[in-house]
Amino acid sequence: MPSSPHHPALAPIDLSSADGEDLALYREKFRGRLPESLEELHGPVRGVVELPLHMAWSGLTTYDLGKPRQRMGLYRTVLHEGLREDLLRYLNRDVLLELWPVLRALVGRTVRTVWEDAFPQLASRTRAAA
Repeated sequence: MPSSPHHPALAPIDLSSADGEDLALYREKFRGRLPESLEELHGPVRGVVELPLHMAWSGLTTYDLGKPRQRMGLYRTVLHEGLREDLLRYLNRDVLLELWPVLRALVGRTVRTVWEDAFPQLASRTRAAA
């Protein structure tokens, strides 16, 4: 994905080893899946959601959005394993904003950084909750 106001170019990584290249590729993997805007996230807000096996390859495949732990688990799984189309289908903008202050601690640092860099409103939700 080219650099844009919503998706700024990645900052240079100050690692000279293969680990630095691996980290850059890992960040780019998640960055390339991002929607252009959180407004594109129109996933369900209630009911039961069943994830396809390419995302829910280990553990739960069905999540009840009325149960807070399952809702959090669904969002964590989709953020880590989902492709761009999955993000649009299963994530909801308002729910993501509501969950983010806690969810950000449950996702990996790379996922958290990529999402907060692309969508400053997520980082501001975190500061507001603190």
